[in-house]
Amino acid sequence: MIIIDLITKIKFDKNADRLGPDIPFTHWRLYFKKLMLKICKKKFKYFSDTAEFRAGAYAVCCSKISIGKRVVIRPGTMLFASPGDNGRGIIIEDDVLVGSGVHCYTGNHTFKNLNIPIIDQGHDESKEVVLRKGCWIGANAILLAGVIIGENSVVAAGSVVTKSIPGGVVVAGVPAKIIKSIG
Repeated sequence: MIIIDLITKIKFDKNADRLGPDIPFTHWRLYFKKLMLKICKKKFKYFSDTAEFRAGAYAVCCSKISIGKRVVIRPGTMLFASPGDNGRGIIIEDDVLVGSGVHCYTGNHTFKNLNIPIIDQGHDESKEVVLRKGCWIGANAILLAGVIIGENSVVAAGSVVTKSIPGGVVVAGVPAKIIKSIG
């Protein structure tokens, strides 16, 4: 029985539309640059030759995530695109800095009816998350569904971004607010 379970798990990991420590039979490849590039190019919608997806990071629905040139996805980061035909994805353009532990979500649970447990209410419509060229997302920031981070903007570490922000600004806080313009 254990052998059959192991074979089933290996097949699941190989074919899953996800990467991360919870998928150990593909996760080990992230420790080796050539193998990392090979698996990321296979799983992601787009993955640049100069991008990196480091061991310890997570991606769910890789086929809906695009990662541009000179982007490094560091350990503890979670990129969570939405499954299904109508599920939305994540676009990370070129030269984006992503700190460790950043979380990006394209969906959210529905919680409109007090008479129904939230777990039974399903999900709201998913919305794409976009990180424009040259922006910097500080460690442990959280980007929620529908957010667009403008070109060359900075999201301070630990911020929760609930609304799109323009280019050339610094945002901080929970929820994140513009604290200054750059330049």
